[in-house]
Amino acid sequence: MQRYGLLAKAIMLAGILLFTGVAVAWAADVDPYDQSGVPLEVQPPDPALTKIVLVAGHASHGPGEHEFFAGCSVLMKLLQQTPGVFPVMARDDWPNNPKTFEGAKALVFFMDGGNSHPIIQKNHLEEVHKLMDSGVGFVNLHYAVEYPKSQADIILSWLGGYYETGYSINPHWKADLKTIPPHAITHGVKPFAIQDEWYYNIRFQPDPREVTPILRAIPPDETRRTPDSKKHPGREEILAWAFNRENGGRSFGFTGGHFHKNWGDENFRRLVVNAILWTAKLDVPAEGARVDLDPRNLEKNLDRWTPGKGKERPKKPAEKKSGS
Repeated sequence: MQRYGLLAKAIMLAGILLFTGVAVAWAADVDPYDQSGVPLEVQPPDPALTKIVLVAGHASHGPGEHEFFAGCSVLMKLLQQTPGVFPVMARDDWPNNPKTFEGAKALVFFMDGGNSHPIIQKNHLEEVHKLMDSGVGFVNLHYAVEYPKSQADIILSWLGGYYETGYSINPHWKADLKTIPPHAITHGVKPFAIQDEWYYNIRFQPDPREVTPILRAIPPDETRRTPDSKKHPGREEILAWAFNRENGGRSFGFTGGHFHKNWGDENFRRLVVNAILWTAKLDVPAEGARVDLDPRNLEKNLDRWTPGKGKERPKKPAEKKSGS
């Protein structure tokens, strides 16, 4: 009996060593900064497919933060799990191929915002305006919800709310999302708590009935640093919202997404994927969208940073030719 016990232990040890060896080999073979395997601006082969365009911003903050490219590549994999959906991804702030926005049912922007927001550069505002007029879905994630106050009227009509410098606030804190309201966007989403740079005190449409809060939580009062936010100690704040535009288009604002690792939380990623599908006017399954994710995918397609440079912004990568 002792001999059999020793044999079983040997087999178990061999299995562990084999698994460890495979894991090490996988880690050694994968360059976490190699983004060449992500298909860019590849158009749907069938017009019957629901085209959703993901626009990733250029490298922004630093390792694990504002990983726009890697985050959009994760969202692309998640959206591919919904039958009939064909996500198309563009990088470095804007598509290279003028056909990329054509026929899109929803646009997802995950990028730097503020005065340099890509949507308000060049003729981009005009491009998006036409798409909004046609009822295309509009999703802004994290920093992308921040616009200069000079664009307030148009952005409020498209998104329902935005981050306004000097009024809104962007602290890092753990939001305890205890109550999840009934909505197609929250199908299959359970209460969760997660550390992020959750923006709050968002500037919303004058009529609050036009905005549907999706995520709410009470931030620590010591984070209330702007004059208006200090007036509301203990108030529950809106961190994500849905907005039905006057022309029937749908929009979604989401203030989380600073830390790339948060895509590893099933409720976090399901909520965002559900919202994208909702803005594209697709039916969200009662159990929520399928969002299976291999944790190793969070360690791929990252932005490369020069050691010792801290959070210094690297040069914008050279533009790549788009797919066909």
